[in-house]
Amino acid sequence: MATTLARGKKGGFLSELSEIAEENDATGAAVEFALPLEIQKYPSAKLRDENKKIGVFDAELKKLADAMFAKMYESDGVGLAAPQVGVNYRLMVYNEAGERGKGAEVVMVNPKIVKFSKEKDMFEEGCLSFPAIYADVERPTAVTIEAQNVNGKKFKMTLDGFQARVFQHEYDHLDGVLFHDRMAADVVAKVRAELDDLIAAHPEGEPKAL
Repeated sequence: MATTLARGKKGGFLSELSEIAEENDATGAAVEFALPLEIQKYPSAKLRDENKKIGVFDAELKKLADAMFAKMYESDGVGLAAPQVGVNYRLMVYNEAGERGKGAEVVMVNPKIVKFSKEKDMFEEGCLSFPAIYADVERPTAVTIEAQNVNGKKFKMTLDGFQARVFQHEYDHLDGVLFHDRMAADVVAKVRAELDDLIAAHPEGEPKAL
């Protein structure tokens, strides 16, 4: 997610946090990737590909998370999902401050949403995979999630405000859902020219119909 969003309203970082278990989940894969990481621009097929569950929590996973933070800061972002750097695993990182040394760096492995708030709000979002495109997206104002940290420890937490929005934006990437998929038809119409420009600039991609 692009840093511009950090100028919006922010809720509390978390309302609830509880550890579920400490054991690793051995049913997933070990991460494989190559450096340097590069941001995948729409309509890269990597943004729509299936993302594997992670089951090996080792030095390579930590190396990938660190590299994702570095690319996120370099790109002036506040959040980044692994498929955005062409690595198709269920991993996301974010820091609402968008600057190394400020805010809290959060790594979520194999996250899932277990509850959405009924309340929703509209807010302007940006995305590192859609440079210079900003548009309103409606999302729930709070979510309860379960995930694992970089060491494999499972936890559950409730996010609200800005953190909830950043999480949902990055979580969508793990399911191959892009932020313009969440826009109302009239909002998509307003950014269609910019989307078409990205498609023209990256013809190797295979975008879904808008």
